[in-house]
Formats: sequence, structure tokens, C-alpha cells
Amino acid sequence: MSNQQEIELRPFPPFLPPLATVLMMGSFPPRAERRFPPKVEKRSMQFHYPNFQNDMWRVYGLVFFGNAAHFERPGEKAFDAVRIKAFLRERGIASCPGVRRAIRTHGNASDAHLRVVETVELPEILEKIPHCRHICTTGGKATEILCALVETDVRAKDVQIGTAFPARCAGRDLSITRLPSTSRAYPMKLAAKAAAYRAFFVQAGCLAAEE
Repeated sequence: MSNQQEIELRPFPPFLPPLATVLMMGSFPPRAERRFPPKVEKRSMQFHYPNFQNDMWRVYGLVFFGNAAHFERPGEKAFDAVRIKAFLRERGIASCPGVRRAIRTHGNASDAHLRVVETVELPEILEKIPHCRHICTTGGKATEILCALVETDVRAKDVQIGTAFPARCAGRDLSITRLPSTSRAYPMKLAAKAAAYRAFFVQAGCLAAEE
């Protein structure tokens, strides 16, 4: 089997603070490194959204602290996983990719070339965060994956960025909101992405409107 056809297991377990009220669901993390062309390190930490070129934690920095560099390690091209985890616990935010096993058909981190082999067991995830009623997806592929895991009349392709829709899973009523990808390949300015995330977190009760 070629490198491109390897079945990858998600590198990080779901992060599920027991008092979480919000679950953030992406698709699948990048590889630790890219083999061809020569090795390029992709992870700046051992936690979700580890690629330093991905702006997820810069978005969080802007939304909650007004500083895109808030979760960066000073003087390093890396994020601070310890600070990020402590913050997520404090704010009641869980994180879990929608895919457990996948194949990167082109050997890169693009969702367009992601072949899903196994999705997460969402009922088991929700059981561990019993207070969660809000889920946000971090891009189109993540929305497509999640829509297949819940009961809803909404089609993933019809969901616009910033739009919330109702769903059910394991007998629980949920509100799902599609948010923009924080990949720099996604054509939206950082400030606009942060505005979309801020609106969601205010609506979900993780952030006061005046903060």
C-alpha cells in the first residue's frame, strides 16, 4: 500500500471537559509531517489544530482576548497546548474531529482529498459531555460529516456560514452552527472568521456580548 493510501487514526483523543456546553467539531487533523517533498513539520503541539499555519487558536485569541497571538508560545512558531486546554476547560468548550480513521488520498491536509473510513461515535461523545447543546463545525467537510451523524432535515450543502439549524442525537436536542474553516487556504480574512466565531460563542453563552 502506498503512503497516500495509509489509513490514519486520529492522532489526538477527543477533548471533553465534563462541564462543556459547546462542542467544536472539525474533520481530521494533519499528519505530523509531509514526506514528499522533503519533510515539513506540520504540528507545533500535540493537540487539536496543531499546524502553526492554521489560524484556529489565533481566532480564539482574537475572540476572547483581542489578541491573535494570545495562545502562541513567545519566540516560537508554536501554540501553547497547556494554556489552550486550561482555557477550554474554563469556558466549557469541547473539541473532537468528526472522523476517527481516514485516508489522505493526495497525502496532504486538504479536506477535498479526505476519504472517511470511520466517523466518531457521536452518542458516546455526547454522553461524556451531558450539558452540551451547541455544536459548531469548522468548515464544509466537517458539516457534511456531522449532518450524517445526527437526525436533521437540513442538507449540509445548503448550510451557510454562521447559520444554525436544529438536530437530534441520542435523544438530545442540539443546535448546530456551521463556522468557516480556519485554514489559510480558505478565502476569508482572519477578522471575518473571528467575527463568525464570536457570534457563535455569544449565542452559545460562552462569551458575553460586551466582552
